[in-house]
Amino acid sequence: MTLPAAFAEHLLRDRRRSVHTVRAYQATAERLCDFLQRHWGGAIDAVALRGLSASDLRAFLAMRRGEGLSNASAARELSAARAFVDWAAPGAMPAMRGPRVKKGVPRPVAPDDVMALAGDVAESARDAWVGARDWALLLLLYGAGLRIGEALALTGAALPLGSTLVVTGKRAKTRIVPLLPQVRGAIEAYLAVCPWPSAKDQPLFRGARGGALSPGIIRAGVRAARGRLGLSERTTPHALRHSFATHLLGRGADLRSLQELLGHASLGSTQIYTAVDAAHLLDVYRNAHPRA
Repeated sequence: MTLPAAFAEHLLRDRRRSVHTVRAYQATAERLCDFLQRHWGGAIDAVALRGLSASDLRAFLAMRRGEGLSNASAARELSAARAFVDWAAPGAMPAMRGPRVKKGVPRPVAPDDVMALAGDVAESARDAWVGARDWALLLLLYGAGLRIGEALALTGAALPLGSTLVVTGKRAKTRIVPLLPQVRGAIEAYLAVCPWPSAKDQPLFRGARGGALSPGIIRAGVRAARGRLGLSERTTPHALRHSFATHLLGRGADLRSLQELLGHASLGSTQIYTAVDAAHLLDVYRNAHPRA
């Protein structure tokens, strides 16, 4: 087994990282090893990695930047490389700052636009049951603040639905989120017309052929709908989660409660929504004040 493959197995088995994270980190580890093999002219193993220098890493990142990486992508590449080296050769990672990344503030989608978006996606479906599925799924993302991967990971074991839902988030952490009656009703209406039974070990949201629904299908449907409705390119399935958080904060939810509902590991991840709410208030002020 190669060193990057062993690293990927460690992330999946011991760190319980998501499949997407593991795939991305393994790809970075493979790129780094390939680069160092050419750069140093020899095989790369844990012993060789102990000779890694900051100049080697800068050369690696320069190569990647030459391939078109943005500052944000280069920062993620460095983070993945650091995790790989720390695992393979503890203590060998040289101190190095990543590229400066300007943090953007996620823009929420207005409640009326959320409903229009979900309705447009549902009405554009070829089959009635697919429309009911898309309507229910998008309402769930907005109504409970789920990541799309969390929603698609739900199985028939979640049934029968009640006033709350147990969700498995990042690093296999579970949390309980409230389930609004409108969202519960939409999911139940979808299940009533879905051509496949809701087995406990099967996905709750099915694809056209009965398998697990791909997030790409939902993203494509949202992309087409926002074009028809004239909504911003930032209107994505994940933006519905941002909207959930921003709208709760705007109505008085405290950050600690919001942190629990979103499944954030740290309060710092949740605090970005204070900036979102401030940005929304500024937009309202600018649009409403006669001297703005």
